[in-house]
Amino acid sequence: MKNRRNTAGGVLVILLGLFLLAWQVMPDRFSALFGEWLSWPMIIIGVGLFFILAAALSGVGPLTIPGCIVGGIGFILAWQNATGNWESWAYIWPLIPGFVGLGLFLSSLFDPESRALRSVGLSMMMIAALVLIAFWTFFDYNLNAGIIWPVVLIILGLYMLFRALFVKSKWG
Repeated sequence: MKNRRNTAGGVLVILLGLFLLAWQVMPDRFSALFGEWLSWPMIIIGVGLFFILAAALSGVGPLTIPGCIVGGIGFILAWQNATGNWESWAYIWPLIPGFVGLGLFLSSLFDPESRALRSVGLSMMMIAALVLIAFWTFFDYNLNAGIIWPVVLIILGLYMLFRALFVKSKWG
């Protein structure tokens, strides 16, 4: 297992070095090839994907947690950069605990010893989504809260039903 981790780490560092070297040697080709995809938020997303790829190749599931946090924040920043909606931080921040939940869930897929984290990750993602919707309806005046809250209740009910039917309880 240790050899696999070292091999995966070495391959990832070599690939990252080759990418950065090519970017320095041929900046015009990179601009032509990637265009706007090499903006600063995309670099943050790339760092997050680097962690997730390292987790997948090495079998070290917990690496997905910082990967999802950094990559998720990168996606938020890319969306804000594209739309100019920087004031959305007032209500979009609950996604960060949701990214932790996604990292826990993915960790349970890559690392068999982390299976117990799957339900914790799903719960964190659900809570983050509900808090995001609550804040979104409060801060965004154009959103029709009369429609959103019934949808939130339906999603919450589906989650509770899923847990009752498919998730085994340790209390019997």
